[in-house]
Amino acid sequence: MNLTLKIWRQKNADDKGKMVDYPISNISEDMSFLEMLDVLNQELIDKGEEPVAFDHDCREGICGSCSLYINGRAHGPDTLITACQLHMRSFKDGDTIYIEPWRATAFPVIKDLIVDRTSFDRIQQAGGFISVNTSGNTQDANAIPIEKQNADMAFDAATCIGCGACVAACKNSSAMLFVSAKVSQFALLPQGRVEATDRVLNMVKQMDDEGFGNCTNTGACEVECPKGISLENIARMNREYLAASFKG
Repeated sequence: MNLTLKIWRQKNADDKGKMVDYPISNISEDMSFLEMLDVLNQELIDKGEEPVAFDHDCREGICGSCSLYINGRAHGPDTLITACQLHMRSFKDGDTIYIEPWRATAFPVIKDLIVDRTSFDRIQQAGGFISVNTSGNTQDANAIPIEKQNADMAFDAATCIGCGACVAACKNSSAMLFVSAKVSQFALLPQGRVEATDRVLNMVKQMDDEGFGNCTNTGACEVECPKGISLENIARMNREYLAASFKG
């Protein structure tokens, strides 16, 4: 395939940045999207030009690093996949592909297509954990009875990889789907109920402090989430927050 790539180039956080056109040829439909970018970067390096900076790690849809906005959609045209799982057979010969970083105040651009998502880390540090006694006298987790439905819902929430697609897809740049997934995976389990009140209050406060917007109730976050995290988690977090506010 022969393609035209329109890629956001930005030297650093202070640079204004702009879209730059890159023609690329002989791209196999069996390549992944990131492999196609590897080919482009090798061509740029061979010509003595600066390669395009983009984030990646496992390339197996697990780490959530490959945060790319492709043709106006988080992670590209397919659903329930990350950018590294997107293949070039999703495009046609002669296509023009727009590639941009996430756009959110809380996700400042570091360089080109790489954004700073440490705001997610700070939200998790605010309460996305449980405090347990690790003295060696702890109760085996498998010995605690948990209803299967709750266990399944907690596991589904825990599949969130923190990629930020929910934020990128939301016109308000809301992080509520991410935060609610982290709240829910503990709120549904007895191990997480001990600190439930402080957890939801602290994590929501940190989310607001980071500059994320409010939920739009349009559901774009669930549609673009590569792991299919449900909006039901946002409803659960709202209930947890309301209850915690009365207790506080």
